[in-house]
Amino acid sequence: MSFGKLKLLAIIVPPLIIGSFEYIRHDFLLSELSMEAGNLYITFLTLLLSYLFATWMFNRIDLTNERLASEQSRRAVYEERERLAEELHDNIAQILFFLNVQLKQGNVQEARSAVTEIDQHLRQAIYNLRTAPEDGATFSLRLSAWLEEWSALSSIDVEQHIDIQEQSVSPSAEVQLFAIIREAFTNIRKHSQADHAVIHLRMTGRGQSWRLEIHDNGIGISQHYGDMESKLQEPNRYGISLMRKHAAELNAELSVSKSEQGGTGLSVTSPPRSGGKAE
Repeated sequence: MSFGKLKLLAIIVPPLIIGSFEYIRHDFLLSELSMEAGNLYITFLTLLLSYLFATWMFNRIDLTNERLASEQSRRAVYEERERLAEELHDNIAQILFFLNVQLKQGNVQEARSAVTEIDQHLRQAIYNLRTAPEDGATFSLRLSAWLEEWSALSSIDVEQHIDIQEQSVSPSAEVQLFAIIREAFTNIRKHSQADHAVIHLRMTGRGQSWRLEIHDNGIGISQHYGDMESKLQEPNRYGISLMRKHAAELNAELSVSKSEQGGTGLSVTSPPRSGGKAE
């Protein structure tokens, strides 16, 4: 039932109940009920019926809101999958072009690497499209399952520390956050030469914001990508530019740098929600 109909019922039902009772009392029950008893009965009747009607109406509103939230979540996932399909098409097209060039030049080893890259792209795409959004669990569980699948495909061990509250990240923000994580782990697989990676995703500022941290034990990036000067040198760093674009959609700060212990570290911190303060 639409909100317009619920509003109309809320306007019509109370006066209809009271008016009907008063009409019956004055025309048929006046000799049976005193004025005091009639007023008492109409008060209790109005309270009872109003309670029953309000309970029913708000239950319908809650069900409608839950359905809208579920549809919004599924739509966000479908939009992300559509974008993934576009990226997959572009990436495979580039790799196939590279493969064709290497085969013409007789570079068999480079061609084999390109074939392996295509295989990994396709395997990851199949996993992303395998489960229907409505069959998925929470964002934490979906992310954990994706990381396990990524680890199996890449042969890189992943240490997970994921601790976020349910519904603390909106469906649209989940899409952007997952895109950052996916791009970060794609860069680890392609460039880092690492065999171990760690991901931390936790709430901060008394649950008013979240922080993402990803580290690997690879060769490390050549420079820090956090200040304005380094941002000007990012055009040739497509992966970093893409992650920064997703972070901007979240109004979050992204930083990528070489860790002191070796390897590369990435951090993304969301702004606090309304009324909250960051740590």
